[in-house]
Amino acid sequence: MSSRLLLVEDDESLHRGIEFTLRQEGYEVTGARRIREAEAAVQDARFDLIILDVQLPDGSGFDFCSRLRTKHDTPVVFLTASDSELDIVRGLDLGGDDYITKPFRLREFLSRIQAVLRRHRGPSRGAHGDGAVQAGDLTLYPQEMRLTKQGSEISLSMTEFRLLSLLMNHPRAVLSKEQILQQLWQDGSEYMDDNTIAVNVRRLREKIEDTPNHPQKIITVRGAGYRWNG
Repeated sequence: MSSRLLLVEDDESLHRGIEFTLRQEGYEVTGARRIREAEAAVQDARFDLIILDVQLPDGSGFDFCSRLRTKHDTPVVFLTASDSELDIVRGLDLGGDDYITKPFRLREFLSRIQAVLRRHRGPSRGAHGDGAVQAGDLTLYPQEMRLTKQGSEISLSMTEFRLLSLLMNHPRAVLSKEQILQQLWQDGSEYMDDNTIAVNVRRLREKIEDTPNHPQKIITVRGAGYRWNG
């Protein structure tokens, strides 16, 4: 079954071009040119991916993504004319899965869309073993893609889940940023950078550490990478 995408872009010609290209690739595409249209769309249907312009006539795509994350874990790819590092980090920090700056090359755009979709299909059965992984007060359930802390469930994005799973399944091993990129983003790691990892590590720490500013579970090894100390 083809993936269902929501395209939120107000530039008429760009919207038509992207929609035509995605349909040619076999995707089902729903179009929106305003945030209010996008909000109505996500209430009426479930999407596999949202392609979201940052600057829209009736508001910010960042704000829409922030509201979306309170109810849905649908992957989001931002489109924007700004390549500011602060904007990129902000987009990732809000739960975005990728950030594509305009103008972009069509082949790269499609590759990154496909990579995000593949990542969010989750790990194959048995990739981390069939049983739960216990580490102190945390329990990771690979097949159900769930995490609990002291019995209470913690909401994770797909990227956060995959990163935590990678760390927990390599206890005390120092994983370099290059290794993490290759493992988590095999289909498009050339488009990711250290900011992507740092933002997701910070979000994980805020969710699983008792004192995020003094982490005891995800340890930064200066100049080398990260180590799981669960």
